[in-house]
Amino acid sequence: MALSGLVLFNVGVVRGLAHAEPAVIGVAVAAVPLLLASVGPLLGRTRPSLTGGGRTDAAGLGYALLTLVCGAGFTLLAVPVLHRTGPHGVSLHAVSIAAVALWALSLATEGPGAILTLRAEHLRATLHLALAVTVVAFLLWYTAVGRIGPARAGLFTGVVPVASAVGGVMLGGPVPGPVVWLGVAVVVVGVVLGMRTAASGHR
Repeated sequence: MALSGLVLFNVGVVRGLAHAEPAVIGVAVAAVPLLLASVGPLLGRTRPSLTGGGRTDAAGLGYALLTLVCGAGFTLLAVPVLHRTGPHGVSLHAVSIAAVALWALSLATEGPGAILTLRAEHLRATLHLALAVTVVAFLLWYTAVGRIGPARAGLFTGVVPVASAVGGVMLGGPVPGPVVWLGVAVVVVGVVLGMRTAASGHR
């Protein structure tokens, strides 16, 4: 979980954004529900019930695929242990292992002197990532997976391409092309239909 969901996932996102628009990576993350809906039920020994391009290059697509696979692994690998350790235990172990792995990776790629280049804005961003994006998000995510299952929880990743596209533009990036927005629209429709189907089945 630490390797796929945190280390490689973040490498895929960060490196991928150097080669592709944020929306391209966002659409890859939003495709995670398909894997969760397909593989998640199999881990619980039940049958699955299954209810675009932008500015990028080959490397960008490769990083998007890495992000997709690792994003699914982040959830699916937690399913067998979630009932034993709970969301707090899963989050604590995954974050602890990933912190050590990312520290070693940063030493190998940037060297120990990189810490001297950090400025105040870097520390504020790191604090936000550590508290909001990691601690709070992980606890909420694994609580949701434990209560409603990976397939239904995975539907909520469908908001990622919209947030990525809008956030990228707000941060000064290019406005995504029509094909990207078409991909976003398809994902949004899928999320809406998936939630309606899940709600009907629950009733």
